Amino acid sequence: MSIDVEYAIKKDIRNNPVVREIDERQRHEMRRTLGLSVLVVGMLLFSAWQSFRMVNTGIHIEKLRVQLREEQALSRQLRLEFETLRAPHLIEERARQELHLVAPTPAETVVFQRAPAAAAPRAIVASAR
Repeated sequence: MSIDVEYAIKKDIRNNPVVREIDERQRHEMRRTLGLSVLVVGMLLFSAWQSFRMVNTGIHIEKLRVQLREEQALSRQLRLEFETLRAPHLIEERARQELHLVAPTPAETVVFQRAPAAAAPRAIVASAR
């Protein structure tokens, strides 16, 4: 029974006086490894960011090309409509139907001739300067 009691009693072993020294070489290697790891991860993130920006820019360019084609098609359609509405026979037809205008007869037509511009006397031009 004395053996059982001996195991049952907790022995107080003091390890506090043991001094642990810091291994400077291991600390230096750890810092160097950590620094290189941060550098590699930074380079990978930068490379991934550049690739992402290139893909994103390519997608944006394609969207702009599609939009440009749509705008060019709309521009062609509007130019065609404009030229169609500008046709003289259509303008004349609309003037008759909507505005109730009629073409003038030769007797109702008055022709104005532009008078030649009279040149100012030289004395007036000289005195203005």
